Amino acid sequence: MTGRSSRTRRPRPAVRPLLPLWAGIAAAALGGLALDASFPSLGIWALAPVAVILSLVSLIGRRAGGALLVGLVFGGVFWFTHIDWISRFLGDNPQSWVPWVALAGLQAVFMGLGAIPIAFAYRWFPGGRWARLVLLPVLIGALWSARELIMGNWPYGGFAWGRIGMSQSQSPLAHVASWVGVTGLTFLIVLVCAMLIELVRLRPRRPASLAPVAATLAILILVPQWQSAAAGTLRVGAVQGAGPTAYFDEREPWAVIQSQLDASAPLKDEQVDLVVWPEGGVDYDPLQDETTALMLSNAARSYGAPILMNAASDVGEDVYNTSMLWTADGATVDGGLQTHAKRHPVPFGEYVPDRAFFAAIVPDLIGMIGREYTPGTNPPVVRLGDVVVGLAICFDVIADDIIREGAEAGAQLLVFQTNNADFRGTDENLQQLAFARMRAIETGRSVVNLSTVGTSQIIAPDGTTVAALAVDEAGLMIGDVELRDGIAPAVIVGPWLQLALLWGALGGLVLVGLLRRIRPRA
Repeated sequence: MTGRSSRTRRPRPAVRPLLPLWAGIAAAALGGLALDASFPSLGIWALAPVAVILSLVSLIGRRAGGALLVGLVFGGVFWFTHIDWISRFLGDNPQSWVPWVALAGLQAVFMGLGAIPIAFAYRWFPGGRWARLVLLPVLIGALWSARELIMGNWPYGGFAWGRIGMSQSQSPLAHVASWVGVTGLTFLIVLVCAMLIELVRLRPRRPASLAPVAATLAILILVPQWQSAAAGTLRVGAVQGAGPTAYFDEREPWAVIQSQLDASAPLKDEQVDLVVWPEGGVDYDPLQDETTALMLSNAARSYGAPILMNAASDVGEDVYNTSMLWTADGATVDGGLQTHAKRHPVPFGEYVPDRAFFAAIVPDLIGMIGREYTPGTNPPVVRLGDVVVGLAICFDVIADDIIREGAEAGAQLLVFQTNNADFRGTDENLQQLAFARMRAIETGRSVVNLSTVGTSQIIAPDGTTVAALAVDEAGLMIGDVELRDGIAPAVIVGPWLQLALLWGALGGLVLVGLLRRIRPRA
């Protein structure tokens, strides 16, 4: 004997999948269906946590290949049902299914790839009981949130249409978004789900083990919505013209603006401070077309109020999706027209990125998309005397930076102008309305969400509906809309929390991977 002792180190038993692969695939598919059902039109918000749990359970113990497979199933079932309305964009074209399959397929791939780090976190995590009850769920919540952030920003600006937090607009958890934002709400929901899974897996006997999940649930349920300060009211007339505003609708010259004028006629006998028309509510650029400019000026004069309208606007060789505050003389402040151009035009809808490349793949479809909107750069606000109105045009409602910039500029209410005519009869307009409701709660602001064809609503700062217009019907909403002051904590904390979750997820995964390699395995 050499006198030196040595210990044999047995490798830690590998983490086995909780479910066989076939059951994991089934759970992932059910989870995808549940997540879609948590959004409108069904809007069963309680199914979002169920979907998260089913997805996580299907991933525990998986290696990369298995995680990719069940992640693809979860993402595919969710996205192909969640955005099936995309197939309506190109009308009756036989290839109209291509945009739907392309976008839903890409999102499913991202969900599958994003499932691999989550599975690795479960396989690699080295901690004991308390670490698994607290730190592991924190890492899982951060990884899920990071996946949402990446998908919502890349490529071509991303597509943030499936965030867990956005599914909660009608739930008792929605108010938490006013403190931590939509991403923070996603994180907390996934955190609770991961905690519950670990409680079941560990079966701890001490009641103290319930403390972390109980505390997180208390935050979600008991913390009230942040309250903005009352700042008076603004009498608004919001007009849904229900004109021929879809991309392939046949129309006579000035038919769209005429439908808005017809629906606005009762405003001549009312006293309002602001008239709001939807995105695409004017056929031609009033800065280029004298007839349109005259029609708008005469209308504003007859209503005794400026019109916040929207049209495609040419500036040199660039075309912008532009909202304008139009008065009887076409001017507002110091003789200048206030405008806001849409900041994030929709790729393959309002412009075609890398057009030459995609035209070589599907030339017929790309040739049908003639629009090439340029991203705007001016602030998303207009001023009406002392009142600041925050703006977001159509899909910009899902862009956190637009909402934050408007709030920081002092917006006292939010106006979202949209055109859902391409997606008549689908869930798209209801999903977008739910996102608008979440923005009201998140910022503590009233929201006027106005569509060409519906669904249009005036929403109070607590998310309740003040007034509504039915789908596909011309109509008018008139209301004294609450104005609010103060910047919600979510506006201040939100971007920092997103950065913390994104880099915390990456750093946390690297750390547990390193610990797995260097820590002795007893």
